[in-house]
Amino acid sequence: MTNFIKIILLLFIPISMQSQQSKKLSKSKVDYTSFLELSEEILDYRQERLIPLETFLEYASEENTIVLDTRSETAFKQKHLKGAMHINFSDFTDKKLAKKIPLKDTRILIYCNNNIDGDRIHFASKKTPLALNIPTFINLYGYGYKNVYELSSLVPIKDQRLQFEGTSVK
Repeated sequence: MTNFIKIILLLFIPISMQSQQSKKLSKSKVDYTSFLELSEEILDYRQERLIPLETFLEYASEENTIVLDTRSETAFKQKHLKGAMHINFSDFTDKKLAKKIPLKDTRILIYCNNNIDGDRIHFASKKTPLALNIPTFINLYGYGYKNVYELSSLVPIKDQRLQFEGTSVK
């Protein structure tokens, strides 16, 4: 390679790198303000859809109703409410939700670790303002699933009305 070509390459490389660095990246697809607006929109709506265990169990036995568990796949496989469907919360997208819950008017019942008391291995509570029910409710609503109800009771693990299944259930 001639010295002339080497000099040209040495001059071109910094110009090329500078050009790449000066390109502005697009703004992320994160909109906290809209999230807050959505959360505010459903504040009263969610309050009306908090249901005690008796109602939760009654609804769970009816047609066009699913019990949805959005905890991790590992936690779900180990122990969950009998008959519950699993969709990991971090997997929520229009497409994945539509595949599992094709009809947006399906009644969806949600629960999380913070609804089950006395089983710290399979239902370890999160800080109350960070309970999984809250973002699950907001996201389902935001994806167009408006027929969502949330278990409001803290149920002892030994409550005979609860039936569990999973790899750790005898």
